[in-house]
Amino acid sequence: MRQDSDISQSISRASHVHRLLTLAIAAAGAALFWAFELPLPFLFGAMTACLIAALVRLPLASLPVASKLARTVLGVAVGASLTPELMARLPQMLGSIAFVPLYVAVMGAVGIPYFHRLLKYDLATSYYSAMPGGLQDMLVFGQEAGANLRALSLIHATRILLIVTIAPVVISVGFNVPLTRPTGAPVADIPIVELALMAGAAIIGWKGGERIGLFGATIIGPLILAGLLSLTGLIHARPPALAIQAAQFFIGVGVGVGYVGITLYEIRRDVLAGALYVVILAVLALIVTGIVVHLGFADPLDGFLAFAPGGQAEMTVLAIVVGADLGFVVVHHLLRVILIIAGAPLVGAMIGLSKRTATEPGGGK
Repeated sequence: MRQDSDISQSISRASHVHRLLTLAIAAAGAALFWAFELPLPFLFGAMTACLIAALVRLPLASLPVASKLARTVLGVAVGASLTPELMARLPQMLGSIAFVPLYVAVMGAVGIPYFHRLLKYDLATSYYSAMPGGLQDMLVFGQEAGANLRALSLIHATRILLIVTIAPVVISVGFNVPLTRPTGAPVADIPIVELALMAGAAIIGWKGGERIGLFGATIIGPLILAGLLSLTGLIHARPPALAIQAAQFFIGVGVGVGYVGITLYEIRRDVLAGALYVVILAVLALIVTGIVVHLGFADPLDGFLAFAPGGQAEMTVLAIVVGADLGFVVVHHLLRVILIIAGAPLVGAMIGLSKRTATEPGGGK
């Protein structure tokens, strides 16, 4: 028993050291990007540094609590944008919102054959790799269906990495929009009562959402509570700039750390498969965005961000940074995620997916 306890303590100490190393590398990356005045230093600096460290096989570790706290900040930021004025505009968004279900269906119709027929992944891995939903949710569904979780994780991590890297370039060059707008007000400019209410909405929304089994509880729970506070006039601002910068930092860390332990085989197969799928998704997104903008349902920048197939948290960060219509963008991403989380298991059952459908543990080899 004593030996088991010593081993457990040793593992715990090593884990703490790896987390500290991860934080140090991410902070160095953010500082370097800041010093050279590169765009989004807290997000891209941390992400790039952790990605490079992961590729050279340094012993990084994920920061699950910090990552969840970062998402609660973004949930509150989105909720604070749910003003009475935005609610009054919802009927005007119905034209573009109507394209979201069609968009999701086309992504599935194109993505599943791409992974299954062309790249020879098993059906479960192919199906959940093609669904651009939340990473954790797709891993849960994929595990139940017997998918190759490592491949699934790398494919989605690559999708998020490339979208969050390419989208700012498109925004800066294609839309001529700077990436230097303030992300929020200084802490000192926000009344202490509102700061306390936002902090309460973040923690209570997160934990309360988890208790009732709310999907995406770290974002959706705080979003709901902050939205209620905003609609009732109790808060009038987003979280302060410092909180949103910290959220960017930990989201960047999470994306980079997703590549820890990656092998050359996985780069050649899973990362390349994810990268090529991003090209397919980008073409679909541009087509849908072009139609929506042409029909007058959205401004070009808002339409681009609303249909970009990136992660909900990452798209929220970009919408805040470029000064886009945050409510408009998030409504579309929320609907996409809801449709996938609610519909993916049902459609999966219809096409023959059930628990443990993969033919072997490493399906898709």
